[in-house]
Amino acid sequence: MSLRVPVSDQDHIQGSPDAPFTLVEYGDYECPHCGHAYPIVKRVQKHFGKRLRFVYRNFPLTQMHPHAESAAETAEFAGSQGKFWEMHDALFENQDSLGGPLYLRLAQQFSLPAAELQAALQAHSFLARIKSDFSGGVRSGVNGTPTFFINGQRHDGPFEYEDLVQAVDSALTRA
Repeated sequence: MSLRVPVSDQDHIQGSPDAPFTLVEYGDYECPHCGHAYPIVKRVQKHFGKRLRFVYRNFPLTQMHPHAESAAETAEFAGSQGKFWEMHDALFENQDSLGGPLYLRLAQQFSLPAAELQAALQAHSFLARIKSDFSGGVRSGVNGTPTFFINGQRHDGPFEYEDLVQAVDSALTRA
């Protein structure tokens, strides 16, 4: 399967726009497998440095993870304030505590307006963005989290550090 929605400046991107590799993750902040993948992705980013750009897209599995959508909304709110990656990291680092009290504590920690966050969560102000990520994932064949794409091709193997490094290296060889 290939990525149906190309990476654009609407995405949350870390790394150089000129990087020869793009790793896209469809993830869920409450998913234990995504929590396991979080430090692995950080290591992969460090390993490849400027040769890799990383894109995170929301794929909350709300049937199994009751806080996944509100966590994604909180990350998107932070993104609207220029603090997406700080919130993204903090949500994964506090995965066992997802919920309103954590979101407000993190908003305070990152100097985000807590009242605006609460209003955005109540109004579901960022739900359209999350649903757009989700539907793009479905169109790309995502049916669980985390799902990774390397230069537009779905990575169907394991996502341990060595596996992702090898998959990116293989993409480099093919390129």
